[in-house]
Amino acid sequence: MKSKGVELIVKTVLFRLPAVILLSACCLTVSAQGIKDVFTTLPAGAVHFNGYFENDLQNSLAHWNKGVVPYSGLVQLFRTGRSFFAQGEMWGKAVRSGCMFYRYTHDQELKRILKATVMDLISTKRSNGSISCSDVAAQPDGPNGELWERKYVLLGLDGYYEEVEQDPVVLKAMCDEVDCTIAQIGLPPKVRIVDQGWSPNHIESSTILEPVMRLYKLTHQQRYLDFARYIVEVEGGAKGFKIFEDAFNDKYPEQIGGSYPKAYEMLSLFEGLAEYYRVTGNTHWKQALVNFYRNVRNREITLIGNGGGDQPYHPSVLGEAWDNTALEQTNPGIKRMMETCTGVTWLKFCSQIVRLTGDPLAVDAIERYAYNGLIGAMKPGGDGFSYVNLLNGLKTNPTGWGGTVNGVNVTCCNLNGPMGLAYLPFVAVMNSTTGPVINLYNAGTARILTPRSKPVLLNIATDYPKSGDIAIIVKPKVAETFSIRLRIPSWSKATTLKVNGKPISVHSGTYAIINRQWKSGDRIELVLDMRCRVVDAPHGSDRAGDNYQALVRGPIVLARDENIDTNYNQPVTFITKNGYVSAQPEKPTLQSIRMQFRIPTSKGDIHMVDYSSVNSWDGKRICTWIPKGKQ
Repeated sequence: MKSKGVELIVKTVLFRLPAVILLSACCLTVSAQGIKDVFTTLPAGAVHFNGYFENDLQNSLAHWNKGVVPYSGLVQLFRTGRSFFAQGEMWGKAVRSGCMFYRYTHDQELKRILKATVMDLISTKRSNGSISCSDVAAQPDGPNGELWERKYVLLGLDGYYEEVEQDPVVLKAMCDEVDCTIAQIGLPPKVRIVDQGWSPNHIESSTILEPVMRLYKLTHQQRYLDFARYIVEVEGGAKGFKIFEDAFNDKYPEQIGGSYPKAYEMLSLFEGLAEYYRVTGNTHWKQALVNFYRNVRNREITLIGNGGGDQPYHPSVLGEAWDNTALEQTNPGIKRMMETCTGVTWLKFCSQIVRLTGDPLAVDAIERYAYNGLIGAMKPGGDGFSYVNLLNGLKTNPTGWGGTVNGVNVTCCNLNGPMGLAYLPFVAVMNSTTGPVINLYNAGTARILTPRSKPVLLNIATDYPKSGDIAIIVKPKVAETFSIRLRIPSWSKATTLKVNGKPISVHSGTYAIINRQWKSGDRIELVLDMRCRVVDAPHGSDRAGDNYQALVRGPIVLARDENIDTNYNQPVTFITKNGYVSAQPEKPTLQSIRMQFRIPTSKGDIHMVDYSSVNSWDGKRICTWIPKGKQ
């Protein structure tokens, strides 16, 4: 990578590197400018939804982030100590999602809540500069997950600083936290980062990489980049395992990290690697990122867009490990799968991939999870999320890591779920050097600057995903030639696209790039292929997949719902033509159902709904992979 003659040499004094590691590190050339994203995110408030997701966003904001999150109780943990390992993560998760909601809404009540809790947290700073649930004498406190907690303290403070208010007091608190960490963690005589943590391979401690890199980009302090290099290039991500090298060498996710290929933490670790690659420009790490993304997408992600399970390789990790889940998803032995923390972090990691590479399939993955797994895990009232989800049986399960704080049941997943929702406007529309990029087709508006820095308004009118009819009115302030990219989903095999009535050819699984002089009032008409597809189940370690099929309409996974169908799990034979079934929209049986369809079978019609609408919180069950009837 050319660097205009700037080369950062790691000296032997740093971390007391062994000679073999020093040689490798000295070869690292860092771009003076870093890597520029292919697609860039829009400023705060530039995107506004008024369609499908808007109620979910507002519901979660009102009934969780501004409703029941016990901020004062979460801060108190830093004064009096945690009740169980890693409990100090909770504050950062709650504040991080709140900051992303503020980015979207500029809700002043939310700002007051966030400012108050941030200042409250900073007031707990210990004598060595750390914000920690552990006394100074006990630091670094590996068994209690202190570095993982610090990671989330930093992400919460960073979210506030970048999205709410650039208060120098907050930035100083972040610097103090990382400076304390650098003083404690490193090669001997310090404590090695891979010797810190509660898990068998201590992978969670190295995930502090992401906020360290964020802090480096804010401050450009060399010591932060040096510490990140120590995590990536010296220790490699986990005790006994070079996680990043394994990804570069194309190892499958379930094979990375030994007996503990924890999905959520591994994704979080690779988010940090994405930030490290942006700064260093080392294409070795880009390849590791791309390999890991591709293998997770192909081998772990299920029908509803999430991954991880408890069969067949890692049952002791309670459904939270990579387990070849894409192929195993109909395995009847699975009892726990698809942790919400995994799904949300997968969504965020895919956002990194699309920004770095422009890969439209990464947005397909975001869309699949957003419309199915994400909102399908949310409580109907918006006041929490399921810990794990199932495709067949009792869909939601709130049981998992967490506990009661100020009378509120707080788990990692009902703290992370809102972050997934708040992230959707962040990825829906982006920009590029040649013009706007439309990723998600939720109804709404986006305000963007053209390549000549002139404002343009995009007005997206649609009831998508109820139908595939999308109209986009382009309103530049002045006429200008630029391109608009439109994601054509890989599942949309018969797509039509017109600009002011003139057809344009498109290909599924790509961006359609329309380059022309745009004038105010120009109209784009996109019609996506919403035919209902029959999907055969994959085959994992057994042949269970032979017995199941599923239905997917556009991005929406359909399911049978015990709330409206007592025969919800009985075998059926769909009446199909060329791999499609005629799914006729009908009035929902229950007010809570978003979409309901009449599906023809050999024994008469059945009624199926979108996966997200099935309410299992009162014990009713779901059937997503439908047992095949006898032919």
